[in-house]
Parts: sequence; C-alpha cells; structure tokens
Amino acid sequence: MMPNGKVYVTMTDKFLSGWGRAEGKINKLIFVCDSAEEAQIVFHNAESRGDMKHINMTVTKPYYSPSKYYAQFRTQEDASNWYKPNYNWGR
Repeated sequence: MMPNGKVYVTMTDKFLSGWGRAEGKINKLIFVCDSAEEAQIVFHNAESRGDMKHINMTVTKPYYSPSKYYAQFRTQEDASNWYKPNYNWGR
C-alpha cells in the first residue's frame, strides 16, 4: 500500500502563490509523513488554516511541473509545527 513507507499531504498555499519564489506560479506544499496517522495530523492542521486549499493525501510521491508550480517538500525536521496535533498557529 505504501511503496516507500511514506504518505504525502499536498496543498495549495493561496497566500504565497503568485509572488516571491512562486512569482507567476502556484505555490504547492508537500509534507512528507512517515505514517497515515502523521499524515492525518498534517491534513487536519491544513484544514484549520484559511490559506490552504486543495488538500490531499497520497502514497505516491507527487510531481508538479516547475513551469506552473513552485513545489516545496517539507518534513518534520523543517516544519515541525505542522506535525503537532491541533496546532493553533498562534491564535
């Protein structure tokens, strides 16, 4: 079921799309998770934010064309708050 043991949570960052490193492109965040449970936490945290849309989970490593997307892979090491259950983003 999970070929490489990973689950990926993908989403479009509405706020950062179209400018900065994503100028003229759609900013995609791809969170690499070690289990389905970890992916559920990231998925739930993404749903709780107003700036994320098109939130999905997959066991296949996502690919987004660099001509249209600025894709960023994130892990627990560089984006630890996303992996904390019910993280409140400073609210």
